[in-house]
Amino acid sequence: MTHTARRIGRTLALVLPVVLVLSGTLAVTSVPWAGHSGESQMLTASSQNVSVRATSRAPQDVLRDKLLAELQEKDPRVALTHLQRAVEERPSLAKHCMSIAKALGRAAVDRFGPTRAQTYSQPVCDTSFAAGVAQQTQGS
Repeated sequence: MTHTARRIGRTLALVLPVVLVLSGTLAVTSVPWAGHSGESQMLTASSQNVSVRATSRAPQDVLRDKLLAELQEKDPRVALTHLQRAVEERPSLAKHCMSIAKALGRAAVDRFGPTRAQTYSQPVCDTSFAAGVAQQTQGS
């Protein structure tokens, strides 16, 4: 009996992440907020407002900080939408998408509490925002 349960557990451990990735990817391509609207927003600072020290920061760090500030000013949904657009416009940011979405999830819990933060969850970078919410909820 335990051998069967162990085998089922191993199978789920291998199959579940693939299913989550595929469903998140498909969901992102089919929801209205994933498309490009007429508005174009720059996610980089202008050269006039950047200090010498800030110019040496990695693009993903600049983006993460901008989105975290946006989350505080507006709401996580706006920040997640802008994250998705940034990754679409600059595919090199895709490898950092999950860590940025998790950081947004943790920040949302700090600002709104775990229950309300979860309501902002969107399938950007799979389920990384929700993972960040869960991680911050467990840690606090």
